[in-house]
Amino acid sequence: MKILMIEDNKSVSEMMGMFFQKEKWEASFAYDGNQAVDMFNEDPNGWDMITLDLNLPGKDGMEVAKEIRKVSKTVPIIMLTARDTESDQVLGLEFGADDYVTKPFSPITLIARMKAIHRRDENMAEKLAESSVNATVEEADDGFDINTGFFKLNSSTREAYLNDKEIPDLTPKEFDLLKTLASKPKQVFSREQLLELVWDYDYFGEERTVDAHIKKLRQKIEKVGPQVIETVWGVGYKFDDTDAKAKA
Repeated sequence: MKILMIEDNKSVSEMMGMFFQKEKWEASFAYDGNQAVDMFNEDPNGWDMITLDLNLPGKDGMEVAKEIRKVSKTVPIIMLTARDTESDQVLGLEFGADDYVTKPFSPITLIARMKAIHRRDENMAEKLAESSVNATVEEADDGFDINTGFFKLNSSTREAYLNDKEIPDLTPKEFDLLKTLASKPKQVFSREQLLELVWDYDYFGEERTVDAHIKKLRQKIEKVGPQVIETVWGVGYKFDDTDAKAKA
């Protein structure tokens, strides 16, 4: 992989550089927000992964994430943050981060997260295709690979509609999460299952990552119609558009 690590602590960068080298990954380093945006824009399609510190001189991590997402909706971003509060984590995800790792972190944990996201990008389509074999929705002839009549999702265009209104501004992770849930309506997915399917995490996953993404996804769904993602207390989440059918 080709990595862009955005981190103002040069000791942390040097340490991670040794781990990247061991993995035979090519790494470049930016030490402030303005430099990071400039380096990214020099070759927007050349990066396989970005790690982004939240606290940066110049532009902070949130602003850098916004700038990157204006150019690329798909390059994976892992936010590194010393702020271990849900609001900061949700805000980071809202600004386009795929995941977060709280400082101080273990280099082995960060490497594992990076590998997991990279694997996800390579095999997510295959996993979802397998999970859809027994789905109760039918493949449509109009390009939508999920179409209940009230909810439609097109993997090629990365668009999802509820009652013919497009759910706006879905991030790559939100789209993948919605597709995973909608591929098996009314089936309950635990947080652990969603981490494995959407993030490709097993042991290294954090359940709060799922909750934060669900929160933002629900807010976007509610802009166009009734809520179709339900919480099953003590278990996880499920997709159910019964209410959408009643109101259509």
